[in-house]
Amino acid sequence: MVGLTELHQNRAPNAACDISGDGTGTNYASAEDEPYVTTSPRDPRDAVGIFQQDRWSTGGARGLTATYTHDGRHFTETPLPFSHCAPGGLNYQRASDGRMSTGPDGTVYASGLVLDATDARNGVAASTSYDGGHTWKHTTPLIDDTQAQFSDDKNSVTADPVHPGVAYQVWDRIDEDDSAKVYDGPSYISITRDGGRHWSKARPFVDTSVVPHSQTIGNVIVVDRRTDTLYDVFDWQTYDIDYATGTFTPTDLHFAVVKSTDQGRTWSKPVTVAKDTSVPEVDPNAPTDSTKSLRAGGDLPNVAVDPRTGELYVAYEGSDFSGGTYDSVELTHSVDGGRTWSAAKRVNQVASAPAFTPRSAWTRGALSRSPTTTCATSPPGTPPPCPPLPGWSPSPAARKTAPPSVASPVSSTGSRPPTPEATSSATTKDSQRTPHSPYDRCSSRPTTTHRRTPRTPTAGSSAPAGDSDRSLRPQSQPRRERRRLWEPGRTGSSGDRRSGPTELGRARLRAHVRREVNNPPFFL
Repeated sequence: MVGLTELHQNRAPNAACDISGDGTGTNYASAEDEPYVTTSPRDPRDAVGIFQQDRWSTGGARGLTATYTHDGRHFTETPLPFSHCAPGGLNYQRASDGRMSTGPDGTVYASGLVLDATDARNGVAASTSYDGGHTWKHTTPLIDDTQAQFSDDKNSVTADPVHPGVAYQVWDRIDEDDSAKVYDGPSYISITRDGGRHWSKARPFVDTSVVPHSQTIGNVIVVDRRTDTLYDVFDWQTYDIDYATGTFTPTDLHFAVVKSTDQGRTWSKPVTVAKDTSVPEVDPNAPTDSTKSLRAGGDLPNVAVDPRTGELYVAYEGSDFSGGTYDSVELTHSVDGGRTWSAAKRVNQVASAPAFTPRSAWTRGALSRSPTTTCATSPPGTPPPCPPLPGWSPSPAARKTAPPSVASPVSSTGSRPPTPEATSSATTKDSQRTPHSPYDRCSSRPTTTHRRTPRTPTAGSSAPAGDSDRSLRPQSQPRRERRRLWEPGRTGSSGDRRSGPTELGRARLRAHVRREVNNPPFFL
């Protein structure tokens, strides 16, 4: 088993930044959310991570921080210039949704969602490192929206493994005008072909206007290096909108794929991968406690491609194996370039417990799949039914009751192989402690797992409220980022006097969509 390493020092590097004009909400200094890591194809010991630094309770963070290593043991942090709190940063109040990817020449591409909390400005930005994450250059806004009807969300970046200097950034862009009864959310793309020095004008490449009131979310590109084909996988969401009441009712939710054979210049029409049957995530140890509602990756697919055969794999959350009760991690694959897809298989090994936010990557000829499984309720004095991590050893008192070990994606030598072409989620601090009891191990997980579990602050708490940037809205809204949904002095839909909706978010505040959890509104 590869040892777990702390990727950050937790020193609040933005503590001196003046955020008095950055909008309302509580800022949690030292909070570090939504980590992600990329390794170099040239040397897997070279890795660069990214995470949100100093999370706001009302969405976004003071900035994004990068952390790099050349030996996998020692990490150094450097601020990414995506917000005004970073030296030489862009003039945005907040940043979120950090992603990274490394090209075959070692160039590291960073992507970040940038936004203001006091006006409608928001967009997606890029930055590039040519020295393994030490320094960042050519920081560029790829799109800069200033009108309240437009919002950008869930960006990702993919370096082309075949063509050095080429990388692709994709995201969804919502166009919403209630007065004109317009709701459209196409996928957007921007491409660099000179190593991040310049990026093409952002343009839509998945047209959602063909089905009224539709959007995409969770766009991510992978490349089949054998055929030089790009695949973009996303969640397609269509709603029936009652503009009189502001209610959004989902009518079609499914994962889909488009492909390009000319490096992103033209794209095919979408092909359905699987139905999106995910349900609201709840704490399995307290499924009726609305204060412990979880927020994971229910509509965010994860995709991997076999570099030898081009076989495609898509992992996602779905409730097919529980009769709609809770989510499992499901996996489907295609052997014909995304034209047809297999029946879904359940990946997580404990069928009685929910599983969240999968990540998958090819590692030396084997698909590594890492669902984050949350323990179910067990009788007092017995361990919950979580599979132990590789190498986990219970305390002497617990050994007699510990369940048997479950196979994990490791090599024949018993160690996890390096991942030259893989980009996966980094390990957060709460996953780095050594388990000492059967219960402790349930909050630990492998280094490739990305678990986005919100921590709603209570009085005296220093925990961040959520760890993804779909944050400026109550849970009943569609799962995406909303900036400036709230203005002081207005009354929200629940009568909460702390804030109220602006024109941008008024309709969504009354929406009762599939992620409604029947709890009082709270901010994610």
